[in-house]
Amino acid sequence: MAEISGTEYRSMNLSPEEKINENERIILHLDMDSFYASVEMRDDPGLKGKPVVIGADPKNGAGRGVVSTCSYEARAFGIRSAMPISQAYVLCPHAIYLPPHFPRYTQASSDVMGLLKSHGFPFQQVSIDEAFLDVSSLGNYLAATRLAEQIRDDICTQIGLTCSIGIAPTKVVAKIASDVNKPRGLTVVEPENLFSFLAPMPVRKIPGVGRKAELELFELGIRTIKDLAGYDIQVLIARFGRSAIALQAITDGSDEDFVVERDCVKSVSRETTFPEDTPDEQVITATVDALAQDVCRNLADESLRCKTITLKVRYVGFITRTKSRTLTHYTDDASAVRSVAYALLRDIFDGCPIRLIGIRLSSFEKHDARQKILDL
Repeated sequence: MAEISGTEYRSMNLSPEEKINENERIILHLDMDSFYASVEMRDDPGLKGKPVVIGADPKNGAGRGVVSTCSYEARAFGIRSAMPISQAYVLCPHAIYLPPHFPRYTQASSDVMGLLKSHGFPFQQVSIDEAFLDVSSLGNYLAATRLAEQIRDDICTQIGLTCSIGIAPTKVVAKIASDVNKPRGLTVVEPENLFSFLAPMPVRKIPGVGRKAELELFELGIRTIKDLAGYDIQVLIARFGRSAIALQAITDGSDEDFVVERDCVKSVSRETTFPEDTPDEQVITATVDALAQDVCRNLADESLRCKTITLKVRYVGFITRTKSRTLTHYTDDASAVRSVAYALLRDIFDGCPIRLIGIRLSSFEKHDARQKILDL
């Protein structure tokens, strides 16, 4: 597909009813399909069409550890992320089991994010395989849909991977939409259809609503997003605190979580929420490794070195612990960041199941900072 510029999108002849109100937003959420497994299949075409499982060594069913991710062919056997690898082996012993190759995934992520940023819209990467674009300036959903189709096709032809995209008036709804028609899906939720799209969905579909919150909502008789929308907000506040206001705002598109574009980089961070809370040290350290590679890739993109490394761990019950270490020198070396992150993990990991883990880098200098001083 020939690339279409933003100016060409905006110059389309559209009737007034096709144009959005200037105060409304159009948010695009891109989510890569079965990312790690897809990178493996791209790099080894012999894997295509086969059940591929990325994770710990199954050791013929006696292995420890869990599934990091798997191909859609493996999911057909009931295999899911965060499932014990021994259980996955029982479900599909003939699957192809591979260890993670994080440098490959980080490079593929960098390629995808670079392509997204090249379109010039406000951009926010939220994990190694997903990001938001605020395409409100296009002015209408028709133009946004055509842009999404172009992005999806370009990622396929230029990078050799597939993605799914959701388009909606808010970030949360766009994220939900991107998951509806995987793989290679494109789901558009315009403002007038927002509630009918969300209403029948279980509350667990809302990002951030985990198993514990879902059970508490069930106790109140809230099972669908429609139930949540009509519930007494005061009762919800009494049960969940002020966060209930933002939760209910999701149901009508009135939440105001904007796509944040960095003007001046003060920190670089990446975090991962596990599909299921996990105490598995192998999964946790492998995730730290991937996050370290990812944040250091961002340092390279910004021509930065960091001095402070912070590890964040969130346990069941939203108990969050962070610990930082400031180095004596600046670095952009992923192995150095990884070593410090491992040390911080040993300090704060108590063996309890982890819901989320993240790494943040801060205290930066530019690569050419010393050279500029010498040139003065």
